[in-house]
Amino acid sequence: MTSAVGADADSDRRNVSDAVGVLVLGACAGWPLISAAGRDGRPEGVLLAVLAVAAGYAAGRMSGALLPVAAPCVGALAGLGFAVTMPQVASGPQATTPLGQAGAVAALLALATGGACCAAWATPVPALRLGLRLLAAGIAVSGLALGSAAGCAASAAVLLCSLAAGRMRHRGAGVAGLALAAAVVTGTVLAVAGNVLPAGLASALEGPLTSRRVRLWRDALRLAHRNTALGVGPGRFGEVSGLPSDALAPDGKPHSALLQQAAEQGLVGGLLLAAAFCWLLHALWRSPRATPVALTAGAALTALAVLAAVGDALSFTTVSAGAGLLAGLATARPWATAVPGN
Repeated sequence: MTSAVGADADSDRRNVSDAVGVLVLGACAGWPLISAAGRDGRPEGVLLAVLAVAAGYAAGRMSGALLPVAAPCVGALAGLGFAVTMPQVASGPQATTPLGQAGAVAALLALATGGACCAAWATPVPALRLGLRLLAAGIAVSGLALGSAAGCAASAAVLLCSLAAGRMRHRGAGVAGLALAAAVVTGTVLAVAGNVLPAGLASALEGPLTSRRVRLWRDALRLAHRNTALGVGPGRFGEVSGLPSDALAPDGKPHSALLQQAAEQGLVGGLLLAAAFCWLLHALWRSPRATPVALTAGAALTALAVLAAVGDALSFTTVSAGAGLLAGLATARPWATAVPGN
C-alpha cells in the first residue's frame, strides 16, 4: 500500500494536470474568437471540437472510474460502429493517405483499437483479456474491409505498441517515444510544406501524399507566414487561398490540422494545438492507471495525431469526442483500486 504522503503527492500531481488541461482547453476555445474578430471568421467548428474533447474527457473520467473494463470496451465497439456506418471511402490514393472522411475512418479505428486494448489490460481475467485483444485485432482487419489501409496500419501499430507496453516498467520512456514520433511526423509535414527536403526524398513523399495535398500544405504555410499573429480567421482558408478552385479540396481545408491552425489562427493557434497534445501525454504520464493502459491510450492518441497531421480527422466531432473519451478512460482512477498505478 502507498503511504499517505505518496497518495497526497499523486493527488497533487493529478490536480496540476487537470488545472493545466482546463487552461489549455480554455485557451483553445478563446483564441479562435480573438482570431475571428474583424475577419468574418467562423470559429464555431473549432469551438465544437473543443467542446467534444472536453465532454468526452469528462465522460471518460466518470465511466472509467465506475467501469474500468466495460467502459473502454463499449467505447471500442462504438468507435468501430461509427467507422462502419460512415460512407465507404473510395479506393485508391485517398484510402492510403487519409484525405477528408477517409482520415476520420482511420482515426476511429485507431481509437477503437486503443479502447479494446485498454480494456484488455484492465481486466484480471485471462480469457477476457484474450478476447479483447482478438477484438482489437479484428478492428485492425476491419480497416481492410472498409477500404482504409491507413486505418488498418494505424490500428495494427496501436495493437503492437500495446503489447510492447506490457514489458515496460516505467512509462516515462514510452511517453517520450510517443512524443518524439509525433514530433518527427509534424516536422516532416512542415518540411514538405516548406519545400526544404532534398529533391529525391521530396519526390518519394509526394507520391503517396499526392501533389494536390502538397499544394494545399504549401499554400497553408504561405498564409501562415503572411498572417503570423492572428491568421486569416477560422474557417476562411478556402476563401483566401491562392490556389485555383479546382486545386482546393471540396471542403476548403488544407487537410493538415497543424497547418490549418497556423493558417487560420496564426502561430498561437498552432502552438495551442501542440499544447493540447502535450497535455494529454502529460495526463497519461501522471495517470493512476497501470502503465500498459496509459501507454496504450497514448499510442492511440499519437496515431490520431499522425493522421491529423496529414489529413482532416480532427474536423469530425466523433473523432474529437472519441479522443477525449479515451484519454479520460486512461486517466480515471477506478474506485475499486486501492493502489495508484495498479
